[in-house]
Amino acid sequence: MSSPSTPTTAADLVRRGVAEYESMLCGYIYNLTSDLEMARDVVQETFIKLYAQDPARLDGPGLKSWLFTVSRNRALDLMRRRRRSVSWEDTPMDHLADPAPGPDRLAADADETALVLQTFRRLPPNQAEVLRLKFQHELSYQEIAAVTGLTASNVGFLIHTGLKRLRILLAPEAAACAMI
Repeated sequence: MSSPSTPTTAADLVRRGVAEYESMLCGYIYNLTSDLEMARDVVQETFIKLYAQDPARLDGPGLKSWLFTVSRNRALDLMRRRRRSVSWEDTPMDHLADPAPGPDRLAADADETALVLQTFRRLPPNQAEVLRLKFQHELSYQEIAAVTGLTASNVGFLIHTGLKRLRILLAPEAAACAMI
């Protein structure tokens, strides 16, 4: 007899996937497309495809990377069809701010967030994508490689160079903000 946490049917696998990854997937696809409705549709289609998969094949750690890969590929297909380009400049990151602090902390956080996002937008799109997958969605190098079609070593290189570039780009701005 299997444990209650281990999916035994396609429906169980879909329920687990929705519970654990739906909001992460929507956020990730929204960051790629800048279109909330498209993100929701892509994620819904991904879970429909998941239902048709063999639960024994995807049960476990492979589920997360499978979901991100299928969602990403579908979103890229839709964007190609609609001939829309990915706009990294318009990517909202409102979920980074904590609503509980007082007005002074909110103002400081808003300034810091704006500075980081402005700087983040100056990264090449491939570096920005792997950094989001790593730090926002907590995927491993291998999972990011599976999602993006890159090698794990290329993912590591992009993360390393992206973080290095962020540090360099943020250094003058951070020093200027500290003087204020």
